[in-house]
Amino acid sequence: MTVLKVSDLGVSIGARTIVDAVSFTVDREQTVGIVGESGSGKTMTVLAATGLLDAPGARVSGSSTLTADSAASVQLVGASPKMLRSVHGARIGFVFQDPGTSLNPLLTLERQITESLQTHRKLTRRAATSRALELLEAVGLPDPQTRLHAYPHQLSGGQRQRVMIAIALACDPELLIADEPTTALDVTTQAQIIELVRALQRDFGTAVVWISHDLGVIGQVADEVTVMRDGLTVEQATILEVFERPHEQYTRDLLASRPVLDGSGPPAVADAETLLRVTELDVRYAVTTPLGRTTVHAVDNVSFEIRRGTTLGLVGESGSGKSTVAAALTGLATPDRGTATLDGTDVFGVRGAAARALRRRIGLVFQDPFSSLNPRARVDSSISEPLTVHKLVDGKAARGKRVGELLDLVGLPAAFAHRYPHELSGGQRQRVSIARALAAEPELLILDEATASLDVSVQARVLELLARLQRELGLTYLLIGHDLAVIRQLSHDVLVMRDGAVVESRPAADLFTSPQHEYTRALLAAVPPVTPRAAV
Repeated sequence: MTVLKVSDLGVSIGARTIVDAVSFTVDREQTVGIVGESGSGKTMTVLAATGLLDAPGARVSGSSTLTADSAASVQLVGASPKMLRSVHGARIGFVFQDPGTSLNPLLTLERQITESLQTHRKLTRRAATSRALELLEAVGLPDPQTRLHAYPHQLSGGQRQRVMIAIALACDPELLIADEPTTALDVTTQAQIIELVRALQRDFGTAVVWISHDLGVIGQVADEVTVMRDGLTVEQATILEVFERPHEQYTRDLLASRPVLDGSGPPAVADAETLLRVTELDVRYAVTTPLGRTTVHAVDNVSFEIRRGTTLGLVGESGSGKSTVAAALTGLATPDRGTATLDGTDVFGVRGAAARALRRRIGLVFQDPFSSLNPRARVDSSISEPLTVHKLVDGKAARGKRVGELLDLVGLPAAFAHRYPHELSGGQRQRVSIARALAAEPELLILDEATASLDVSVQARVLELLARLQRELGLTYLLIGHDLAVIRQLSHDVLVMRDGAVVESRPAADLFTSPQHEYTRALLAAVPPVTPRAAV
């Protein structure tokens, strides 16, 4: 039975057409995947189809009909606010990308789950609380009885997403909208959320629309796929047809961009000397909790080496301590114990002018280029700042020339120097961040989840850029990530961390061929396979 039928849906804002003539249907117990890069119109399509679009001046055309056995059909395009309030939460559940912004930080989990039950199902507070407990158990949240009274900040990202799913399913909706629900999560948590949604779909018969930029994820959840680009439907077929016989070049490009584990790593570097040596690094943080002050052992006795001209992949889930290692090496965190030397220079012990000189030798690229770039500064100003601070060039003309060279190095036109960050795409902003990090001519470049927030196609291009820069400039990388498929593409050696400690450290070829630790095997198993689930 068809649950949602969308026909010739269009969205325009002013004179600009955002979505043009998109059509698809979703049946009971079926998952339809909508895939495309950022800006393709996939989220705008679903918001318009479900009556959630609230952009000033937006006009929605076409038809979007919600149907069911037990309730009247509802035309969602042009529906009144009263009608939409009766449908949202009751017949349509929503799970968005970032549960941290979707959940109310001031309300307990119990209050947030019971709200829709009391509003739409008219349950008493006691009955709603009992149902909320059942939902938290169904989504696999640990210790659900205690967590009912917890606040969102007391949960991990994966746990918050499970709560969002519980809220979305509270009233047994006919349709679940999942908008990039796993993009911000670790690969292991992503795999758990995918299995959770599939299990709940089997139990409740829910129809699902799953939005993603990653065809690897879509391959594990969807029965049918709509591929979008620039607001248009590029391709529409079953998941097997899209994977095995894609008709459009854009679809083939998306498939080719997926990070997969069967690809080869970088060429071996023979007889390379050690550039960075870290020994018995220990970092602790004092934090305040509802139960009082406590100490978090973020990094526990971590040791490793990085050879000059090679890449060490540092991998682990959120909270494993990998970013704290980067913070200690760049002076953003103070270690409690341990040593680090960069080509013989003490990283933790230098002060004054020597410390400033050392900082120039270690570059850092963050995960989110939009927040790491000054929104009020033009590209040339952001890139030239290290040149001025470290007095690497003299004069405005020399700085401008060097900025042009750095932009060319990362594959951007010189004209981009006069743009602001909001005028660039995500991939272009990350290239600017890399150019800024390279301005100081560092020996070691730390890449802290530098591609995690990018579309897979953009991610692939940035990874190719980093590989080229390493070959041409002899750069040394500390590549931090949670996705072993990405780590595989650049890394010569791999260090796996969990709960602040090292669980496995080996050459990349050995680790990917025969992982020794159970946790490493779990990370490898969580990477979406090349073939879709339907083919298994």
